[in-house]
Amino acid sequence: METEQLGVIMIILVSLGFFVMIFGIVYLRKREKLAMIERGMDPRSYKPQSAPYQNLKWGLLLIGSGLGLFLAFVLDHSLFKSMDDDSFFLYIALIAIFGGLGLFLSYRIEKKEVLEKQDTLQK
Repeated sequence: METEQLGVIMIILVSLGFFVMIFGIVYLRKREKLAMIERGMDPRSYKPQSAPYQNLKWGLLLIGSGLGLFLAFVLDHSLFKSMDDDSFFLYIALIAIFGGLGLFLSYRIEKKEVLEKQDTLQK
């Protein structure tokens, strides 16, 4: 295939994917509201629950990913400089590892806070 054909196919696929995504979101919201009505709930008074640790989770994920990217850059330009190998997988692996460590740290902090709240309520 030539690049012009690939460009046309990509435009069609991206447009189709965007349409399917919007349609799916609208369809699922309507189904959710109908299920609430069937159970006798008022969908207009429904407010989604807030996630108190959402900012912490995203912050630690982005910090971990940034550290992984920085470490991959440093390793690529200092330690693996002599290798002609493509270091794409080094970048992906370190971003994933440090991002996962950030999420794990977020989980441990949330768990610690919840356990502390339970201990204070029991006393």
